[in-house]
Amino acid sequence: MSLDKETVRRIAFLARLDVPDDQLDPLAGELSGILNWIEQLGEVDTADVAPMTSVAEMTLPWRDDVVTDGGYPERVTSNAPDRHDGFYLVPKVVE
Repeated sequence: MSLDKETVRRIAFLARLDVPDDQLDPLAGELSGILNWIEQLGEVDTADVAPMTSVAEMTLPWRDDVVTDGGYPERVTSNAPDRHDGFYLVPKVVE
């Protein structure tokens, strides 16, 4: 897939990047190369490859799903600069 200058300008705008006009052509070439490489990956036959979440075989430890940090709001909010009835007080933000 080949990207033109206007497409790269639009991508830069959507990504909120300020790309100078003299850098659009080289960037279009680089992005086109990346897209061509991704297209090549799509041609690889992965029908017999099992999906995996990690390259190392491992099992993660499980813990009981119980609440362990409740019942003491004063200790939780003790370092808050401003609090009321066990809650943090924050400045009102209105735009």
